[in-house]
Amino acid sequence: MQRLALLLISTVSLAALSFHTAAAEKSTDVFFGEAIFYANQAEYFDAISRLDTELGQYYGLDDPGLDSLHLLIDNAQFSVGDFELYYRMHQRAGRAIKSVIEGNVEPAVRNKAIYRLAKILLQKNQPVNALHAIEKIEGELPDEVRDDIAYIKAVIFMVNGRPTDAIEILTGLQSSDTHGGFAAYNLGIALLQLNKDAEGIAQLDKAGTSSGSDEGTKSIRDKSNLALGYKLLESGDPALAKKYLYRVRLDGAFANRALLGAGWAEIALDRYDRALVPWTMLSKRNVTDRAVQEVMLGVPFAYGKLGLHGKSAILYGKALESYDTELAKLDASIESIRDGKFLEALAREELKQDSNWVIKLRDLPEAPETHYLMHLMASHDFQESLQNYFDLEEMRKRLLAWERDIGAYQEMVNIRREYYKPLLPVVEKQFQFLDSRMRLRIEQRDNLENKLQSMLIAPRPQFLATVTERIDGVSIAKLEKRVQHLPKTNEQRQRVDRLRGVLDWNIYTQYHDRLTQAFKRLRELDGVVADLKEIYRSFVRTRQAATQSYEGYDAALNTLHIKVLEAQERIKSAMLGQGHMLESMAVNELDIRRKRIEGDQVKARFALAESYDRAQKKQLDDEYKKAAEESAEQARKAAEQAEKALLEDAKDKAANQETTRKEPK
Repeated sequence: MQRLALLLISTVSLAALSFHTAAAEKSTDVFFGEAIFYANQAEYFDAISRLDTELGQYYGLDDPGLDSLHLLIDNAQFSVGDFELYYRMHQRAGRAIKSVIEGNVEPAVRNKAIYRLAKILLQKNQPVNALHAIEKIEGELPDEVRDDIAYIKAVIFMVNGRPTDAIEILTGLQSSDTHGGFAAYNLGIALLQLNKDAEGIAQLDKAGTSSGSDEGTKSIRDKSNLALGYKLLESGDPALAKKYLYRVRLDGAFANRALLGAGWAEIALDRYDRALVPWTMLSKRNVTDRAVQEVMLGVPFAYGKLGLHGKSAILYGKALESYDTELAKLDASIESIRDGKFLEALAREELKQDSNWVIKLRDLPEAPETHYLMHLMASHDFQESLQNYFDLEEMRKRLLAWERDIGAYQEMVNIRREYYKPLLPVVEKQFQFLDSRMRLRIEQRDNLENKLQSMLIAPRPQFLATVTERIDGVSIAKLEKRVQHLPKTNEQRQRVDRLRGVLDWNIYTQYHDRLTQAFKRLRELDGVVADLKEIYRSFVRTRQAATQSYEGYDAALNTLHIKVLEAQERIKSAMLGQGHMLESMAVNELDIRRKRIEGDQVKARFALAESYDRAQKKQLDDEYKKAAEESAEQARKAAEQAEKALLEDAKDKAANQETTRKEPK
């Protein structure tokens, strides 16, 4: 039941992931969308790291409401918990979702968080805690997870031994597009658990004939028919059990068990010849399957029941040979696993490009460690441990890549230092010279602006005289000095005074126009100064970028390099422990299979000996019968010859008597 629950939860997880994808498509936050993209590629490590970074930046903002993630913050928090759940970070995922449940959130958001927490607890094999959590859901339910919540609630009830409560929920899920098939199957199982055999059989019959061409629906049909067939076999109705067992697809995952069950149904009906049809087909399949190994004893058993003890003995002998071969494979597999080749086979990258990589591992040449891998993968504990090992292997590769990247950054920083360090002193010297001149010109411009601003309040026409006027003014001043001793009525002095008057007239009458023109030129100068300042800032930024491209990185890169090396050691230690656990689980599983085959060997040997005895007994009986028949035939022939002789004697005597009678006296 636990394995069933975990299988069904995966369907809920896929539905939840599709919900995140739909939400991300409506979002304008590209970073949240990027995290969803990686999650859809099953790269949950990248999805978690990117979404954690985005959430950290969001919570560090002064006004998070202006960020594009604000409208989807609740969904982002749920997504982090779900991604951590997919990545099997159950403790961290549980803490993240609990923080949302305990916060001040809407009922729909809270119920969605409780649903995710219950799913985590169920995956951690804590069905009671999952039940306590799921029973806290009340009020409004989000439409996008309404069926998910109902379905996982039914699964939790079934795991906790409450099939009655589960039946009520599963009945309402029959028409669900996402969970209808699983609900139909589980409803039949729940009815059987309540000993409602008639209703349970009818429900499983309905699930076994459901419509749909997708692989999930086909698997549900096969599983329903298989469960129903074996249920009827146990109930003593092999004739009806055949009907359902023969419905299972021959190329499906449950085909082998269905063929095995169909043969036993025929055996129960004493139709040994008909049992050979499915069993012979099954015996030609992969011998590593338990059903195939079991049928190797069933086929000769059926032939024995048909009285063909010689053929039965031959097939028992072939079964022993096959068991010997499988034991040799198991021994080689165990030895190969202990040599570390098992983990090497699992880490083949080219196989993982195919969705059926687990099955293809069995077909690798010279890889005995992979013969029984597909059966080992059926264990949930083994799958979880194997996924943890894969994650550690992926992190180990990432750390190696990061170590190379850090080395590349360090090399790049050294190259920049060697290039810029000799150039910067020369450039800096020239820059200081130009900087001083630029500052002087800017200061002169500022002084000029201050004077012009003051002239708006206190006019100073002389300040706006042209160069020519200034030169003329100096010349006139010299003339005034030379004629100042002359009387005012002197013609020369009057001419100098007229020159001064003309000069001052022009300066004073043109003052306002000249002031306006001065401000206009000042504004034009401002544009040149702005360009100069932009060039200055650009140079400063370029100089800083050149300096910062190699300064301040050494300490950070060295720290990161040390952290990466420490993480590599921790990963290495964790991989050794995880790998040892995987190898131990694999060896224990193979050892169990080995003991099971050894038990089959013992049965086959006894059956072989019994078949030989029966064949020899039949042969002796046939010989005795043949000898008796030959003796009887000889006696019959002797009796016939004696009878014939007697008849001939009688005839001779009669003839003699007749002759004697006819002779004259």
